[in-house]
Amino acid sequence: MTSRRDFIATASLAATGLALAPLAACSQNPADPPVREKPAGAIAGIVPLHGALLTRAIPATGEQVPVIGIGTSGSYEVPLASQEFAALKDVLKVFFDGGGSVIDTSPNYSNAEDVVGALLADGGWRDRCFLATKLAADSRTALESQWADSLRRLRRDHVELLQVHNLRNMAEAMPYARELKAQGKAKYIGITHYLERGHADTVRLMRSEKPDFVQINYSVNAPQAAKTVFPVAQELGIAVMVNRAFDDGKLFAAVRGKALPAWAGDVGVASWAQMFLRFVVSHPAVTVVIPATGKPDRQADNLGGGVGPLLDDARQAELVAMFA
Repeated sequence: MTSRRDFIATASLAATGLALAPLAACSQNPADPPVREKPAGAIAGIVPLHGALLTRAIPATGEQVPVIGIGTSGSYEVPLASQEFAALKDVLKVFFDGGGSVIDTSPNYSNAEDVVGALLADGGWRDRCFLATKLAADSRTALESQWADSLRRLRRDHVELLQVHNLRNMAEAMPYARELKAQGKAKYIGITHYLERGHADTVRLMRSEKPDFVQINYSVNAPQAAKTVFPVAQELGIAVMVNRAFDDGKLFAAVRGKALPAWAGDVGVASWAQMFLRFVVSHPAVTVVIPATGKPDRQADNLGGGVGPLLDDARQAELVAMFA
């Protein structure tokens, strides 16, 4: 079990199923098998499990969302009539059947909004999706045009979360986001960044703007947000969405040839992808993490990161030290 690719190629499907066992199974007799439900039309070899994921409350309202979401940069930038698009239909089936709901996209991700809109409409998942997108333009006129285009592409008349992408044009974008929230076009508003060098500005704007959400990078090899962004989010009651949990895939190269920690099985972790995600959601400030994938088996693997015991401080510190 040396890397994510090796795990998926060699691990048994039974092990994956166990990793996705419902939390309710924790109260069962250890000798009893986990209670599972196989939905009609389930993808061969993958058993999504309803209600399996941990959830966290959005501080602004108390609304619960599953801790494992989906990011769409790269993986969802595919032609609508392609094998990759067909695979994404299976990815979303695994995701929603497994209890997921949060999907994050952006007009900056080439045609990802078109792809997400088509997938949600084709699969009948629009009402099950907590949909997040972004504002990323340099004038009020451009912001208005971009937003109208986003709704058209997403095939929606509203989104759950509207974020200012990478703090761009905050002077105009944030007031516009507030207007759209007041109109019922967005339930929550937020700000995003993806690099440590953006943390200081992010924190400053969290204090001045008090958004409902902040999206920021956090991973075992880039844990700085735990000291910079997360304490302020907890202080102000701001939900945290985490991006780059796999450091754009670099972490899988780093663990090639490395075994999981000896205690991985004790917390129900069966792959490095699950370990990286479990690390992220183990921080109490984190509301949801949004890994991206275009493969159904990897989506099932990702869901396992949000099922089972959280990592204690010592185990989190051990992982950080391992990738320092």
